[in-house]
Amino acid sequence: MDYSNNYSTTTYGAQGGATGGGFMPGSQSDSPSAKRTYGKDTLRPVTIKQLIDAHHPHPDAEYFIIDGSEATQVTFVGQIRNISTQTTNVTYKLDDGTGIIEVKVWIDAEAFADPAHPGNEKPKPVEQGYARCWGRLKAFNNKRHVGANIIRPIQDFNEIQYHLLEATAVHLHFTRGPPEALQQSKGGAANGAGQTNGYAGGAAAGYDGGNDSGNGIKALPGGASRAARQVYQTIRDSPQTHEGLHMQDIATRSGMDVGEVLRGGDELQGLGMIYTTVDDHTWAILDV
Repeated sequence: MDYSNNYSTTTYGAQGGATGGGFMPGSQSDSPSAKRTYGKDTLRPVTIKQLIDAHHPHPDAEYFIIDGSEATQVTFVGQIRNISTQTTNVTYKLDDGTGIIEVKVWIDAEAFADPAHPGNEKPKPVEQGYARCWGRLKAFNNKRHVGANIIRPIQDFNEIQYHLLEATAVHLHFTRGPPEALQQSKGGAANGAGQTNGYAGGAAAGYDGGNDSGNGIKALPGGASRAARQVYQTIRDSPQTHEGLHMQDIATRSGMDVGEVLRGGDELQGLGMIYTTVDDHTWAILDV
């Protein structure tokens, strides 16, 4: 899946002079930000923590950098903690488990209050319900929010897990490269393994074998701790299901202390090797 595809136009007229309206090409050539072409915005699935950690490439930038790459339009899911209705906008406070951020939707007050308006016939997000948002990350008075184009309630809860997996896959694409490049680099490492003393081929081989296992599960990075390697091996050697293994089950199978299992699991999540399933302490291997 290629997440680097760009849209040729936007649906809200941000492409400036592309249709003859707004600023014509060259009319703002003296402004650094005028060189950006909003007709080629990308859409990135993200977590709220990524939005909080995003940064501007320079003080006058109108866009943010996430995982070292420019991000304009973003989409994410979260549980609505609070809804505040104002005259000109509705503010939703969304929480996805990684952070909390406000989402602002600008409204036509008369249409919003009219029950017969076509836009009011669609299901609306409610407090404590889950919603998906599409919009642009913005900052005002050192406080971040998302200016939403669309926010809609989630009706199929599989969409929540699907989004988190998609956001993880895109994050790994930008931070570690596409899967094809990783496979090539692993192949080169395997060919050169006989010429090195190889920590992964020695002591660590008891945990991850130094290379991918026969079932296609990827190997751990060389700097992973012993606890992380043992937790990973226990999950890997167990029958692979969508639910994965609970922390207590891993401790029983491996003979590890529960606290050590928890530390190893947290480290593996940080490395993008496992993900939570039915609860925060049940993990499965992420095979991207």
